[in-house]
Amino acid sequence: MSSAPSLDLSAIPKDQRDAVLAVLRERDALREANKRLEHLVAELNQVVHGKRSEKLSEDERQLAFEDLETAVAEAEAQQDEDAPASSGPRRSKVARRNRGNLPESLPRIEQVIEPASLECPCGCGTMHRIGEDRSERLDIVPAQLRVLVTVRPKYACRACAEGVTQAPTPAFLIEGGLPTEGAIAHVLVAKFADHLPLYRQSQILARSGIDLQRSTLADWVGTAAFHLAPVVDRLAEHLKGSGKLFMDETTAPVLEPGRGRTKTGFLWALARDDRGWGGDDPPGVVFTYRPSRAGVNAEQILQGFDGILQLDGYPGYDRLTRPSRTGGAPITVAHCWAHARRKLKEVFDRDGSEIAAEGLRRIAEFYRIETEIRGMGPGQRLSARQTRTAPLVAEFGEWLQSQRRRISAKSRLGEKLAYIHRQWDGLQTFLQDGRVEIDSNAVENLIRPIALTRKNALFAGHDEGGRTWGRIASLIATAKINEVEPFAYLKATLEAIAAGHPANRIDELLPWNFKPSS
Repeated sequence: MSSAPSLDLSAIPKDQRDAVLAVLRERDALREANKRLEHLVAELNQVVHGKRSEKLSEDERQLAFEDLETAVAEAEAQQDEDAPASSGPRRSKVARRNRGNLPESLPRIEQVIEPASLECPCGCGTMHRIGEDRSERLDIVPAQLRVLVTVRPKYACRACAEGVTQAPTPAFLIEGGLPTEGAIAHVLVAKFADHLPLYRQSQILARSGIDLQRSTLADWVGTAAFHLAPVVDRLAEHLKGSGKLFMDETTAPVLEPGRGRTKTGFLWALARDDRGWGGDDPPGVVFTYRPSRAGVNAEQILQGFDGILQLDGYPGYDRLTRPSRTGGAPITVAHCWAHARRKLKEVFDRDGSEIAAEGLRRIAEFYRIETEIRGMGPGQRLSARQTRTAPLVAEFGEWLQSQRRRISAKSRLGEKLAYIHRQWDGLQTFLQDGRVEIDSNAVENLIRPIALTRKNALFAGHDEGGRTWGRIASLIATAKINEVEPFAYLKATLEAIAAGHPANRIDELLPWNFKPSS
């Protein structure tokens, strides 16, 4: 940055030259700040709109947004700081506020700021209040740790010796233990919703002077998982009573004791989400841990379910459609058009294939219609699909077979077209039932938090840890998609279980039945 003046200082009186030089330096600094700001905004636009953003994962994009937006805010602050004082009153920066989004339930602490003096400047007496300006800002107090002291007074009669009266000990989930049910719920949410491993939680607590070893926190989690298991089992039963479900699986690395490395386990997600057609049943998901991806696991998990199953093209699910299926009648499969589209996009992104581009254009027409009918009843959706979408799907099928005859089955594009061909019957199921979605994105969205926990925790320490992971994640995810705050739900549920909630009323403990107290 150059601070050299572009005018002849000799023409300026000596006693004013320093002031002029200072203004010129401020001008140059402001120019540099503007250049930096323009550069950062350009980079932010590149992340949002540029082609390179397609190569970033969702986490990478979010990280890019965070750091670039932070840098932009810093540059704007520097710009304000460097603005010349001679340019008049400093401009008021438009604050980025979520006005109206501060819940009424949050406690308000008022700070009344009075003038230094209430005496009228003209000397005619004390001024009277004629109004006020109010503004609200969000304040955050770090997690507050406190000790609940339970006092049970003892009473005895002075006139006789008939014994002592004392209230019974309240029911606790961990009898004689340190934590309240709220403390246990906090640890569960931090680990399985906020993706903080227990050893990191232990470090955070240590900053507040609380020495809780990771093993102690693990003890709390295991106890809670045991008591919550019947709720998760009932949740699974409820889902399997539906006529249509989604299923998918994701990896869950598990430490293999004695070998010093991890093995690959799987969390199988079974989900219900009928919001796309206005179904009455609440959405929910259950994650079941299994040590492998073998199709027999899906068969075991789905025992008792005989409806339509929406899933991807993994061959392990094929056994579910056979007459020999264990645990029920053959299942009707609805395959996922998003996966078919993804196969073509992989080829287009790599080779720019015109054939892949044509396939993507045709599939986009299906999705355009789906966007228009989302939220309608199943009858309306089915009618629109049969009238508008079915002819387009039939044309796509003819186009698919035509391209397969022209292209080598061993080529990259040929393999993708063969994948779509193998799923063809299941890809048409959505044309026969208005309750069925065009893809299985609903369940894919539900398993994304599993990937975040996996990234932060690296792996589960044991197969049992995988099962605990699945149980708690099931309740937290189901609470979230029913717009229930997970901590409040888990705290209340653990308190109810500790107090001896009857087994024949377990449906009251399902996340969608939770009613927060005032």
